Amino acid sequence: MESSGLLGPQGAMQRLEELQSRIQSYQPPSAPVSFASTLSGCLAPADPSQFAIQGAADLKSMAVDAAQKNGVDPAVFQSLIHTESGWNPNAQSNKGAQGLAQLMPSTAASLGVTNPLDPAQSLQGGAKYLKQMLDMFGNDYTKAVAAYNAGPGAVQRANGIPPYQETMSYVRKVLGGLNGPS
Repeated sequence: MESSGLLGPQGAMQRLEELQSRIQSYQPPSAPVSFASTLSGCLAPADPSQFAIQGAADLKSMAVDAAQKNGVDPAVFQSLIHTESGWNPNAQSNKGAQGLAQLMPSTAASLGVTNPLDPAQSLQGGAKYLKQMLDMFGNDYTKAVAAYNAGPGAVQRANGIPPYQETMSYVRKVLGGLNGPS
């Protein structure tokens, strides 16, 4: 049935009949439909090999490499990743942060991270962001780690760790067992 363009109650009734007819004649697809398949053509196909991470040891090695490439202490960066995501590449916070380094979408984009769930991109972006915070705060790891969590503006306003319980706890977790940057 095709709509004749009627307005008012008659048009609404005709449209309702058309929809009911379409619902009754609906045939589900023979293969299951996934979210990804509904996006076909919208996103470039992923290369599965880029996500072929074998385990925590591989992720930790990648974190060390990312830290070294970006000039940050590998032990601090590994502790930060552990605190942020527990080494879960698919971690997502209720605030919208994603991936191992728990980057917010706008921060990820500013760092050149196009897929924060890609472990390599997330780790490179997280290390780059930590380096930016270190540069901003004179290589003070306490302030840089606090800024990673609460944002640089909050650290600037507080002239140190902001008085947020979450941030104070976060800094203790990330830096607590370390003897300072090497």
